[in-house]
Amino acid sequence: MKLPNEKRNQLILTVVIVLSALSALYFGLINFQRRAMHRAQEDAAITHEKVAQVEQALKMKDQVAVQLVETKAKVAELEKGMASGDLYSWFIETIRQFKQHYNVDIPQFSQVDGPKDATLIPSFPYKQATLSVGGTALFFDLGRFIADFENQFPFARILNLSVEPAPGSGTGDAERLSFRMDIAVLVKPENT
Repeated sequence: MKLPNEKRNQLILTVVIVLSALSALYFGLINFQRRAMHRAQEDAAITHEKVAQVEQALKMKDQVAVQLVETKAKVAELEKGMASGDLYSWFIETIRQFKQHYNVDIPQFSQVDGPKDATLIPSFPYKQATLSVGGTALFFDLGRFIADFENQFPFARILNLSVEPAPGSGTGDAERLSFRMDIAVLVKPENT
């Protein structure tokens, strides 16, 4: 069936207008709604993940509370051995008691430097005190003394160790060393 030119042009114009309206409706409204729905799904997934993390943390709260109590007990036990009170007396008594099991002679003690802010670990709540000591020992005995001292006192560190052959060492004492070292310890807070 053949339409007159005027009717055909009107029909084409109507089809173009309808198609334009439909594409405007799709790109303007439907596509916008689809993007908004996609963003909402992503937000929902993120929220679901956060809720799962919170639920996991809530499940672990009792375990964390137990670990906190255990850790506080360990810290309290360590603090019992920490330097406190008269720091010079604490250093002297601790070193003299500890060195009894080793062939190490420590007759030289300096004055205590501190307590002052800790330099072993930055932003640490404990203060630090340092004492320089000097003496003599056989190489093997000195090594065992230092290793065992740091293992027995986890809040103490040996710093600035210098060793040299001991003056006046005879042939029988060829391994005797003269040493100097700083012993840095954490100081127990006064309020605990």
